[in-house]
This record gives sequence, structure tokens and C-alpha cells, in this order.
Amino acid sequence: MSKVETAMIMAAGLGKRMRPLTATRPKPLIKVAGKAMIDHCLDKLWEAGVMKVVVNAHYLPDALEAHLEGVNFPFDIKISDERSQLMETGGGLVQAQSLIDEDTFFCINSDNLWSDGPANSLNRLAARWDDNAMDALLLLVPQTSARNYKGAGDFLLDEHGRVTRRLANRQAPFIYTGIQLVSKRLLRDAPEGPFSTNILWNRAIEEERLFGLVHEGNWFEVGTPEAIAPTEAALAGG
Repeated sequence: MSKVETAMIMAAGLGKRMRPLTATRPKPLIKVAGKAMIDHCLDKLWEAGVMKVVVNAHYLPDALEAHLEGVNFPFDIKISDERSQLMETGGGLVQAQSLIDEDTFFCINSDNLWSDGPANSLNRLAARWDDNAMDALLLLVPQTSARNYKGAGDFLLDEHGRVTRRLANRQAPFIYTGIQLVSKRLLRDAPEGPFSTNILWNRAIEEERLFGLVHEGNWFEVGTPEAIAPTEAALAGG
């Protein structure tokens, strides 16, 4: 695939781990290195040639919408309104799909920051995409390149790039960055109401249609206020 022009930014979460900073603003508007986290995502999308962005909103949605009206880039931005009910990650994708024109689109969590390696990471996902083989392609980062991360990892990759999950009570070498390239095929026969994308990924794993691409740069988990300062220091140091 040469180019992807549509993306969804997942921005509806409550940001509980980021309290007290999220007492008065949604988590995507928390600033890191002088810029709202969602703006870091928008910068990367613009660099990759994305023109249309769908953003879901639930917690303090008016503030998020007002911020998006003033972004620097001429995106076509649509809001998937979850004011009445938080749909979680999978339900949020299903609810937003009517606003997404392309069959294949980027999906990015608004609270993760990353630096590219030699090539633009989103363009690398697009170049790796195989529509005949994949329902989703996840950007995965090795534990050694995951800043602020303290978990056990998420996934393993086989020699073909297919994804399998970490075994119980074991470590896994790769962490999901919150960045993926998704076909609407992943959303077929989805449950109604709120649910996790993990349900759809599990089916794709069983069908051998969930793939991963190893990230070449650094990735920063910014889930708590304590993670902001070290992230800013790392970004300032290049």
C-alpha cells in the first residue's frame, strides 16, 4: 500500500492514572514537551500524508473539540461522539467506522509518544501492509526501546511477522505501541456496545491475520504524571 490518508485517534478515555492532571482536562490535552499529547500524534500523521482524522470523545469532550478546531494543519477532522457512553477501544472503532472513508486506516492511541528511526514509522506500516494476508498490522517496540514501561510485554512474532500473545507468567519481547494499521475486516461481526479491541485481535490471531512490525525508534509510555519529566528529558536529548 503506497499511502494511507485516514486515521482514527483514540481519545475518549478517562485518564484515571494521569490524575490529578486530568481533573480539569482530558488526557490527550496534557502537555509533554510544551505540546498537547494529541498534537504530537497529529504531527506524525501530517508527516505521513494523512488528510482525514476521526477522533472519539467522551471525557470533557467540549475541551477536546475546541482544541481540535485550532490545530495548525488543514485536516478534515470528524468527532465520533461518545458523550452518552464510553465505548472502550473496540466499541469506539465500531461506532466510528461510518466516519472512516478508507477500508484501511491508521488507529493511534492519543496518549503515546514515539520517535521515528531512519524512516517514518507510519509509512513503514503502509509499505508492509499485505491486504490479502492481514486484518491488522501492529507497530511493536522491543522492551529495550520502550521508555517508562514496566510491564511484562505483550506479544511475540514468528518468522513471518505473525503475532501471538505472551504466555501467562512469562515475559514477551515486544510491546504494543498503541499504533496500528487496520482493515475494516477486523470489525466484522463485532459485539454490540463497549468492548476491547482484544476480542477482535484474538480472532485475528486464530485466523493468522494479525501481524506486527518492529518499531525502529523509541517509544514512550506516558500513563502517569511521573512519566512526563523523563519523557521530556529524553525528547530534549534527541
